[in-house]
Amino acid sequence: MSYKTIAAILQSKEDTSRVLDCAIPLAQAWNAHLVCIHAEAIPVAYSAAVGFPDVGLIETASEAADQRTKDIEALCADRLASSGQTHEWHSLRSFSGDSAYTGASIARTADIVVVAQRDPNWASEDAPSIEGVLYEAGRPVMVVPHAGALANTFGRILISWNGSREAARAAFDALPLIADAETTEIFMVDPQNADEFVTASASSLAAALARHGAEVTVVTEESNGRHVDEVIRDRAIAIGADLLVLGAYSHSWIRELLFGGVTQHILKTCPVTALLSR
Repeated sequence: MSYKTIAAILQSKEDTSRVLDCAIPLAQAWNAHLVCIHAEAIPVAYSAAVGFPDVGLIETASEAADQRTKDIEALCADRLASSGQTHEWHSLRSFSGDSAYTGASIARTADIVVVAQRDPNWASEDAPSIEGVLYEAGRPVMVVPHAGALANTFGRILISWNGSREAARAAFDALPLIADAETTEIFMVDPQNADEFVTASASSLAAALARHGAEVTVVTEESNGRHVDEVIRDRAIAIGADLLVLGAYSHSWIRELLFGGVTQHILKTCPVTALLSR
């Protein structure tokens, strides 16, 4: 079992190299086809002082979008030229210009989607909407951290488990990686706050994954007043995890947007590659 089609979301020159650093080795290891997706915004027709659309401004914006597309496509082609990797390129236009959201219809046909975590130093238009592809593509999304070393193989995997539908989806979406990993840990935070069925489900998940040949352990930890996302991050660092697997937005997206939540914090601060599903 392996992924055979990988969609790479390429929003800007800043994130393209980072995404390809992860996606190309995975595609080569799995003999997979790589689908590169980039979108630009349709220029908005601003009005001039006389009340008519400013054609010059529209043309300037359109030319800039064309140049960015050419630059990113060239960077992508240069990285893939010597690899012999099968791939395809999709250049899209939309009102948002967001490669993740706009490219969701193409990403739906992939086994897995790779996208970069937003670097706080990037301009807003240089960061794709990870939430957009999570909600719209219906595929597992691998989020590459914006800094630090990237793992080309995932020998040590941490599954954040809360018994939710989203967590189950993520665990089994990651099965090709889990089956090849040296160790996989199912990690529960504050199990005393969960009902007995959720607690028991961690052992059931371990047994199910073990039937696929995975080496699995179950570990629990109390938060003791810390945020759950902080506990998860600390555990990933402590065991030297190459990959964090978790369900995205087990609670309402609006609730997480307004009040914060595990998914939002992990997307912003996770120091290792993360695979999310919902």
